[in-house]
Amino acid sequence: MRIICLLLVVLVSASLQGCFPVIAAGVGTGVLMSQDRRTGGAYIEDEAIETKAFDRIGKRFKNDAHVNITSFNRNILISGEVQSDAIKTEIGKLVASIENVRNINNELVVSGTSSLTSRGSDSLVTSNVKLRFMNEKRFNAEHIKVVTENGTVFLMGIVKRAEADAATEVTRTTSGVQRVVRLFEYLD
Repeated sequence: MRIICLLLVVLVSASLQGCFPVIAAGVGTGVLMSQDRRTGGAYIEDEAIETKAFDRIGKRFKNDAHVNITSFNRNILISGEVQSDAIKTEIGKLVASIENVRNINNELVVSGTSSLTSRGSDSLVTSNVKLRFMNEKRFNAEHIKVVTENGTVFLMGIVKRAEADAATEVTRTTSGVQRVVRLFEYLD
């Protein structure tokens, strides 16, 4: 009987082998969502908004822009570089037309496309800010989304005012940060 049970476990686990990444991704998403102050529905809507925006912008402005879309609780940050004010305005309208979008922060800059070196520097700044958030322990770092574009750090999240102030202070004193833009929703 023991051998039959062991054989069944081996057969079942072999048949589920391809499912492990799906199960692991689902568990990882569940852990992230449990730390998030957004509802599960808002979290899923944010993902859908970002996907739709990237798709629409990519089809329309494939080589004319470097655009990043960040959605947090259906509040949208559009960042990056475009070739003209007209393109900036059109991208803003395109994103605003997506279902469930509540608010647009169009922070696109009219300029040449940023270099890979600049983008790498921005990634490093974002990582350093997040690391300092975790080390600081005055607020839960998972409650704040950090986006860096050309030395400007955008902070998004659903926070208390004291958390926003602490996060802003930490961000302002992080090496490489040139400017901090607060795009928070406040609980108090």
